[in-house]
Amino acid sequence: MTERVNEAYRLAFALAIFTIAYNIIEGLVSIYFGIADESLTLFGFGVDSLIEVISGFGIAQMIIRIRRSGAENRTAFEKNALRITGFAFYILVAGLLITSGYNLFIGHKPETTIWGVIISVLSIAVMLILVMMKLRVGKILNSEAIIADAHCTRICIYMSLVLLVSSLIFEFTGIGWIDALGTICLAWFSFSEGRECFEKARTETHCSCHKS
Repeated sequence: MTERVNEAYRLAFALAIFTIAYNIIEGLVSIYFGIADESLTLFGFGVDSLIEVISGFGIAQMIIRIRRSGAENRTAFEKNALRITGFAFYILVAGLLITSGYNLFIGHKPETTIWGVIISVLSIAVMLILVMMKLRVGKILNSEAIIADAHCTRICIYMSLVLLVSSLIFEFTGIGWIDALGTICLAWFSFSEGRECFEKARTETHCSCHKS
């Protein structure tokens, strides 16, 4: 194994660990401010980040195994992680839809969404860098697994854009149902992620379906 390949594997593992750590911090901060500001979209975004930590561990474990053996077959650990993540996403979808429907019914609106703006802008910047770095490392290693993970990371950018747009609209207009609409959009992305997790668990395709 050449030094360039060794460096690429070390970088791939570092990116996986960073993704896990970032999602944990982002999730906890988003949930805190989502509750404090009564912003359901921000709260849902935070829960989604924490759920994706589960599949992040699967990616980290996969990289360790590939580096040791060169094999890229799925392990029972990764498949179970995907199934657990898929169930968690579906539970999140149900919670988001029920709560957003209730908020629409009672006309609830958040106190502010400024933290949604700040967190989403930071997330977009970080995820763009991660996608580019994961793609570069995946191409160096000729690893379909890492390249697929990079493509899945793009979902985080889409979800961050939903959070950013809904937060900005509310800050400028004060229209309460915008937060509920943003939550419904997050529910759709979460459903798509959950469905893909189950699909990947049934195949040998590598993708942990996560945003970061």
